[in-house]
Amino acid sequence: MQIWVDADACPRDAKELLYKTAKRTETKTTFVANQQVRVPGSKFLETLLVTSGANVADQKIVELMQSGDLVITADIPLAADVVEKGGLAINPRGELYTDKNIGERLAVRDLMDGLRGGGEITGGPSNYSDKDRQAFANQLDRSITAAKKNG
Repeated sequence: MQIWVDADACPRDAKELLYKTAKRTETKTTFVANQQVRVPGSKFLETLLVTSGANVADQKIVELMQSGDLVITADIPLAADVVEKGGLAINPRGELYTDKNIGERLAVRDLMDGLRGGGEITGGPSNYSDKDRQAFANQLDRSITAAKKNG
């Protein structure tokens, strides 16, 4: 199993946790972004720089990931592609996307986009909190443990 990170929008605290987790669990973790991402020196951490453009990093992750890999992303369409390809997807707030919940998450995303586009909702997600960080850490550990047990 490998971990792929949609790094452009991944919160700094989630990245820090991923650095430590990759080393502790000896899991190759690749941070994919369209801008330079610095990671600590480790044989388990690498970066992949892609060209600028809409969804270029997402497309590269889906192209390179394999069934059983874990993808960290807040992008629901990317998560849907990952799940369809047999991977696991977790958002940085700890939500695990599955074939059972991804359709609903896509529908809610589309609804919210429509409401924002119509000016009925303004603003974005709340700030990344300690609760989010803990939920992410817990889900990350559960997912890695399960994947390594099944792999």
